Amino acid sequence: MDGVVVGMGEALWDMLPEGKKLGGAPANFAYHVSQLGLDGCVVSAVGDDVLGKEIRATFKEKKVKNMIETVPYPTGTVQVTLDAEGVPQYEIKEGVAWDNIPYTPELKALAAETKAVCFGSLAQRSAVSRNTINRFLDEMPKEGTLRIFDINLRQNFYSRDVLCNSFKKCNILKINDEELVTVSRMFGYPGIDLQDKCWILLAKYDLKMLILTCGVNGSYVFVPGSVSFVETPKVKVADTVGAGDSFTAAFVASILKGKSVSEAHRMAVDVSAYVCTQNGAMPELPADYRK
Repeated sequence: MDGVVVGMGEALWDMLPEGKKLGGAPANFAYHVSQLGLDGCVVSAVGDDVLGKEIRATFKEKKVKNMIETVPYPTGTVQVTLDAEGVPQYEIKEGVAWDNIPYTPELKALAAETKAVCFGSLAQRSAVSRNTINRFLDEMPKEGTLRIFDINLRQNFYSRDVLCNSFKKCNILKINDEELVTVSRMFGYPGIDLQDKCWILLAKYDLKMLILTCGVNGSYVFVPGSVSFVETPKVKVADTVGAGDSFTAAFVASILKGKSVSEAHRMAVDVSAYVCTQNGAMPELPADYRK
């Protein structure tokens, strides 16, 4: 398939109870897309420090393409604690490298050959990276490309303006049930059930698809005129760090390979369930999935 699939935004170290693991939603996405046979690329920034050098070395070891700039800020870290169900809580450091991703001529050239990009709200908490993400989206080809907004609300690092602009820029929205409640309150959709809220967002922003994940209660993919539902498999959970990013990667990779929405949805559920059985956000996927 022609074209690059980009994960754009935060690349950082998740400081987990068992030690540090490379993470950041866009980095996780690009890694899993690469495992699934597409030309994945991480776009981010790191500091001129030991942690930044380790991020570059890890991507090289994992054979993931990247366009990672070195900037005069510390490499990002997140303190991750897990509750009894393995669900992560995050303490995200501010004023870090990925808040300051520069827009470069090389990035402009990459945008012109990008087939799909996944971006979120977290990397838009700062003006520098927000501007870079928006310029990249504007430089992508208008026809035949996927612009996935995986909303990923974290702490208080989002605003109504950023969300509204991102809804307008994307053509696929991925959101979980808790985030949908938050968005509904911000945008004034109270008293409507979750599926109705999804249909409203799909129509209001003229989306190709809306993906709603509901944890153990399954997931939905809404497209104009129909909806796909898949139950969440019961697995022994190690942790859920990065599971949502692997879901997005598997879904997008399947769609780009010409699979139907229902086929892509099933693949996404199976891959994310496997990632839940592993520690950290970037486990190696079994060969059956990587085929």
